[in-house]
Amino acid sequence: MRLTSKTIVQDQPIPPECALGVAGPEGPQPGPNRSPHLAWSGAPATTKSYVILAVDIDAPANADDANKADRTIPYDAPRTDFYHWVLADIPVSRAELSEGVDSDCLKAKGKEPGHTPHGERGLNNYTEWFKSDPEMSGSYGGYDGPWPPFNDERQHRYVFTLYALDVETLKLGKAFTGADVKKAIEGHVLAEESITGVYSLNPSAR
Repeated sequence: MRLTSKTIVQDQPIPPECALGVAGPEGPQPGPNRSPHLAWSGAPATTKSYVILAVDIDAPANADDANKADRTIPYDAPRTDFYHWVLADIPVSRAELSEGVDSDCLKAKGKEPGHTPHGERGLNNYTEWFKSDPEMSGSYGGYDGPWPPFNDERQHRYVFTLYALDVETLKLGKAFTGADVKKAIEGHVLAEESITGVYSLNPSAR
């Protein structure tokens, strides 16, 4: 199976158009937040649906120091996964998602999870990230792009993975998470392929 993108180039910076947070004249500010283009081919003949998960594998495990101007998050600080895109039950008839199809702006309080023509939106981790912010807290469904801490010494890697499955639906209901998807696809993955992009708001990140 082959996964390609007109938007993301392997190991290269993700375009700001696809970021939730971008550099501004007075610091980070909301970005265009467009979901990237993805296309695929060569899936096994027995494929019945697809899943897309996009994960920041370099998110700080402890976010207490995130976005604090008087300190940095060390390069070697413990890291954890942060889901940016959770899309399940993508119809087998689909072989492409156009840029912007699952997100085309920052929507305060998030996009509703649930059914779309291109799959079932799950909850990404901004649901947890913004839960203490009364202006932003809500259910963040589908895609919301990178906004890494501006004081992180590490450049973040964002892994976009397509899974071909042997079931038409994972029967996850509405408010499912990336972790729920990873558990549900166990034993059902026929093939998988990934593209990794990088992104940072710290000019000194490495």
